[in-house]
Amino acid sequence: MLRGVDHVVVAVRDLEAACALYRSLGFTITPTAYHPFGTKNALVQLDGAFIELLSVHDESLMPEATEGDFSFARFNQTFLEEREGASMLVLRSDNVDRDLAIFQALNLETYPQFDFERQAVQPDGSTKTVSFSNGFLHNALMDNTGFFICHHKHEPEHFWKPDYQQHANGAQRLCSVVFSADNPSDHHEFLGGFSGQREMRSTSAGVVVDTGHGVLEVLTPLAAKTFYGLDLPLSLAQDGGIAALIICLDLARAKAALDAAKIPYFDYAGHLVVQPDALCGCGLLLRQA
Repeated sequence: MLRGVDHVVVAVRDLEAACALYRSLGFTITPTAYHPFGTKNALVQLDGAFIELLSVHDESLMPEATEGDFSFARFNQTFLEEREGASMLVLRSDNVDRDLAIFQALNLETYPQFDFERQAVQPDGSTKTVSFSNGFLHNALMDNTGFFICHHKHEPEHFWKPDYQQHANGAQRLCSVVFSADNPSDHHEFLGGFSGQREMRSTSAGVVVDTGHGVLEVLTPLAAKTFYGLDLPLSLAQDGGIAALIICLDLARAKAALDAAKIPYFDYAGHLVVQPDALCGCGLLLRQA
């Protein structure tokens, strides 16, 4: 039972500025949405996965952290005290209660299931209620990154909108999420249990896990540089996410958008590369379909 990539949370201090930056790169951004627990987001929707740009909205709405529980809002607030960037990896689930039981049987550290709903602005300007069921895990070997599974429960057609998935730069799908770690092999046990994928490629350069809907790559800093030309964010002191690899219909369109935005990038091994420090702490790799 594989759990594919649902989305990557990119925590940012200024959501409006981050949205403007991503728009300048040719991405369509969803209208801002507000969580009942004090954060707000805007999304880059792709084919069945998305990048969630997230910031703090109202600290007074954030629940206090309690022993044995997990606060999504507090976690990201703490993350932003140190840096911007890829704060959380989220895999898809169709039964959170079942998957949490599986994780517990594998001796993975879990937290109680957390359900919530919010309003989603539709392309025509109307609003619809969308709801989610989430199951959080803790990976002690990557303590500064959050992990959870997400089930889009209530009328997911109000969440996934074709209009929001049309991008001027030709972006189509989230192919891979890239992490950096000094010892990638240390993470194979957690990633195998989290994703359900026990067959993975492991070398001295890193660990590669194909979830069936998105690939997870945990690479040494040297391998990230060698394979993708990626530099670690200057603020990244521990293992964590550094980039998203997106497949584009026409790389010429993506290049034109980058040129127009005057965002620093370079061609490397068949990819257009935007370094993490130029893009809110989470780099971007664009590759031809």
